[in-house]
Amino acid sequence: MDGLVTDAELVSRALTGSDSAFSRLVERHQAAVRGFLRRALGGGWAEADDVAQDAFLAAWRSLRSLRDPGGVRAWLCGIAWRKAQDRIRSSRRGAVRDSLWLETAETPAGVSHEDRLSMIAAMAELPPDVRACVALCLADGWSHGEASAALGLPLGTVKSHVARGRARLLKALGGSDDA
Repeated sequence: MDGLVTDAELVSRALTGSDSAFSRLVERHQAAVRGFLRRALGGGWAEADDVAQDAFLAAWRSLRSLRDPGGVRAWLCGIAWRKAQDRIRSSRRGAVRDSLWLETAETPAGVSHEDRLSMIAAMAELPPDVRACVALCLADGWSHGEASAALGLPLGTVKSHVARGRARLLKALGGSDDA
């Protein structure tokens, strides 16, 4: 029966306040939007789903700006693309902030400039959640429990992220991870 109702009709109903009409639009177009985002963002299902959710919320709030109710799929993909660009810019800013922090962080005595640059490069290659755990626990001296609470991650996850990050940093510095 859903195929008998056009997108334009659903948009019209949603504009009068029908949550169910907008839900049907989302159901009808979510696979296309999520698939587009997975390809545009380069992979991750979770990230694409997060951005899609943001896009659908933005679409609901700005439904009155839709000029062609029959072109709702293109409109939704346009909103999704703008949300994806925001996510990409935010990730880049975070990476720059992390890099700047690492460059200005105190260098322990006896660490060469080359080792410092290797450390910065190795930190930049860590996944964001691992990098956050390493930064808090190894660089700032936080306990695993404190990092767990601050980051909203399970204690075991923080411990494994720190161990994995430490091993990758030691490898980047040419050291052993047996300590």
